[in-house]
Amino acid sequence: MAAYDEIADWYEETFLARQSEGDVLGIRRGLDDLLGPGTGICLEIGCGTGVYAEPVRALGWTPVGVDLSAGMLLHASGRLPVARADAGRLPVRDGSVPAALTVMAHTDMPDYPAVLREVRRVLAPGGVFVHIGAHPCFCGAFADRGDREAVVIRPGYLDRGWSRESWTDQGIRDKVGATHWPLPELLHAFLDAGLVPRRFAEGGAPTPIMLAVRAAPD
Repeated sequence: MAAYDEIADWYEETFLARQSEGDVLGIRRGLDDLLGPGTGICLEIGCGTGVYAEPVRALGWTPVGVDLSAGMLLHASGRLPVARADAGRLPVRDGSVPAALTVMAHTDMPDYPAVLREVRRVLAPGGVFVHIGAHPCFCGAFADRGDREAVVIRPGYLDRGWSRESWTDQGIRDKVGATHWPLPELLHAFLDAGLVPRRFAEGGAPTPIMLAVRAAPD
C-alpha cells in the first residue's frame, strides 16, 4: 500500500513507541488465546513492520510475513522472512500453511472478503486462521474516542466503505484511511470464504478496541 510507504518510518519510530506500554489493545493476549502454541509456518498477511513476529515465534510458530508496502517491509525484514505481495493474490501454494494471521490490518484491505478466500485457499487441512482487528462496533469514522472513558458512537456504523475521517490527527487513519464493515457483514465474509469461526475475543478497556476471531476451514 503506497500510503504506508510514506509513513513507514513514522509508524515504526513514533506510532509503535506510543503503543509499547503493556498490551493495551489485548493483541498479545489474543494471540496466546486464539492462535496458541504450534509448529510450522504462520503466515502473517499484512505484516507491516513485523512487530508481532516475536510473540508468534514465542508460541512455537515460524512467522513469515507478506505486505504490499515496501517501506513497511524494510523494517519488517529484520524481524521475520518477508515477501512483497497483494493480500488478495498470495504467492503461496494451495493448502500449504498450517496457520495464517492478520493483526490490525483488515481495515487496510479494501476487499477483505477476497483476502479471506485466499486464506482459505492456502490453509492446510486442519489449519487455523486468526483475525485480530479493529473492533467494527467501536472503532471507525463514526466512533469518537477522544474520551476513552466515554466513547461516543455517532451515525455511520451501518455505512460500509472507506474513510479518512478520524477523531485524532495523531493516529494512522487520518493518514491512510480505513475500510469499515458492520459486524454481521464481516462475519458473513468468513462464512462465505469457507472459514468457520470457532472462538472470539475482545481487547481494550473500558470500551473494546479490538475484536479477534479464530476460524478453521469448513
